[in-house]
Amino acid sequence: MWGLRGRLLISFAMLTVFTAVAVAGIGYVRARDGIVQRAQDSAAIEMTAQLKLLYPLPGGPRSEADLATILDKLNGRHVTVLVTDGSRTAGTLPQSLISPELRAKVQSGRVAWQRVSCGKTTCLVLGSQLRVATGSQSQPTQPSGIEVYEVRGLGSEVEAVDQLAREAWLAGGVALVVATVLAVLAARSVLQPVQQLQRAARRLGDGDLGTRITVHGSDELAAVAKTFNSTAESLQQHVGELRRMEADARRFVADVSHELRTPLAAMTAVTDMLDAEAARLPDAAEQAVRLVSRETHNLTRLVNDLIEVTRFDSGTASLELDDVDVAEAVRATLRARGFSVTTELPDGVRARIDPRRLDVIVANLVGNALRHGTPPVTVTLSGDAAGVTLAVADTGPGLDKEVLPHVFDRFYKADTARTRSEGSGLGLAIAWENARLHNGKLTAANRPEGGALFTLWLPRGARP
Repeated sequence: MWGLRGRLLISFAMLTVFTAVAVAGIGYVRARDGIVQRAQDSAAIEMTAQLKLLYPLPGGPRSEADLATILDKLNGRHVTVLVTDGSRTAGTLPQSLISPELRAKVQSGRVAWQRVSCGKTTCLVLGSQLRVATGSQSQPTQPSGIEVYEVRGLGSEVEAVDQLAREAWLAGGVALVVATVLAVLAARSVLQPVQQLQRAARRLGDGDLGTRITVHGSDELAAVAKTFNSTAESLQQHVGELRRMEADARRFVADVSHELRTPLAAMTAVTDMLDAEAARLPDAAEQAVRLVSRETHNLTRLVNDLIEVTRFDSGTASLELDDVDVAEAVRATLRARGFSVTTELPDGVRARIDPRRLDVIVANLVGNALRHGTPPVTVTLSGDAAGVTLAVADTGPGLDKEVLPHVFDRFYKADTARTRSEGSGLGLAIAWENARLHNGKLTAANRPEGGALFTLWLPRGARP
């Protein structure tokens, strides 16, 4: 789904985001705790210093006026103070901000504090218990029962913490942008050789065996490029050798076929003469003459097929186009060969094709159906604006699934036990090549009701 470039960018981005969040988060938490802790310590120290200025308090019962006097001495420091002895209070600090846990700590004689929510901001509530003088040397002071609470706003500290958060987000964003840029550069440096390798492999697959990659550096990608170049070099050498051997083989077949035509022509003439006189010969001689005549004609057909195949392989096969009534041309082929088939050949279906090559295609398809199929064999012609379609069908057992992909291969035999047959084994291959030469198609299939179906499609206006 994702390309290599996208995966690299996403990996860099995720790593950067994770690192930025981890570093900024840890720094933010530690800085926030440090700021808040310093604020708390500073407030506790200041409160303790202010309370020490009140010492020593005289002993004896306290009145509301005494609580008000203590409150007046503690006010004026931008804090809200509450003084209470449990039953009486002085000050405007709401007692709802004083939690039972905080009060319990204060009553135990400690200086305690707690952060609470004050609307949209955070406040710090501190508490301590005043002590009174006893006049005793062993215990000069003792708890007075008077509790002092004050609340301080943490607005500046909260603002500092928020500023830290914004800076952390900003640092993460900058880090993400930098990482993206670095990822693009890294992806480019990595992907350029990979893309070059991909293009070179595509050209090599398309047949350009001279494709090579320029090697830069000595890293792993350079090693891959060197391996590709050495592989391409070896492939080019092997393919060149195979092409040379194939050309030699084709030339040998063409030369042998041409050399055989002259003696075969003479042998055919002689065997035709003998065949004409075979009826007058004794039975054994007659059978020998007819066998020689049949095999000579088979050999002549094989040589002619081989010559035709070499023309296709060498690219010298060409079309002699003519405006043809396809139905009439098919009927002529069937009459010339003596084929007895069922036809559906409507007149008026015309196309610009090579009539000789159409004759070869029809003769091979119908002959193959009569030899290997079961009568009746049906030849059907149809046409449209693009081209003409000729279908040859039989009612035999059809073609095996293993045979269908190879039915147009040269010298392919469906029955491997059949070492030789009446045909050359090249008929369907030549028919396929002739269809391709017209820019047409020849396909083989099995009919649902049984039997093989060969379908030829030729364009109405073939080009040489």
